Amino acid sequence: MARPQGRGGSQRGRRDSGVDDGFDQRTLELSRVTRVTKGGKRMRFRACVAVGDRKGTIGVGLAKGADVAQAIAKATHQAKRGLVRVLIDRQTIPHRVEAKEGAAYVMLKPAPQGTGIIAGGVVRVLLELSGIENIVSKILGSPNKVNNVRAAVKALQQLRPRPQRKGEGSVISNQ
Repeated sequence: MARPQGRGGSQRGRRDSGVDDGFDQRTLELSRVTRVTKGGKRMRFRACVAVGDRKGTIGVGLAKGADVAQAIAKATHQAKRGLVRVLIDRQTIPHRVEAKEGAAYVMLKPAPQGTGIIAGGVVRVLLELSGIENIVSKILGSPNKVNNVRAAVKALQQLRPRPQRKGEGSVISNQ
């Protein structure tokens, strides 16, 4: 006997149908948070998740849920809703950038070919997901993972294209 379907149609398999959207997902932080209520303590989980396609698009989400799976799913959904485009120039960034979020301060510097990703903590994960292959970074001020990753996203959003120098780009012939 078939189950009756409501207005929304069948919900079976809709949540995660295994469709690959091209984004890699990494959980940056998972913490248990407690709220004190009249009846006692209520436990929930907070997840900070980063997504990226390794081609210059990244997103970060922070969400709470009743269990770990729900918190991660909500954070992933939030990260995919707020995607940011990162400017990549010859497998690195075009110029040095700095950003501050709360007490966290992140500095990102371009690096020559073959350097790799020299970064620590959550900034390293974010840079890997963005597809930048050669970069040097430094986290200063705070060990808070959430603020560090927000500062890193803010820094990556500040990137602008390098101005073309004389002799680069299009060839102009004098006749």
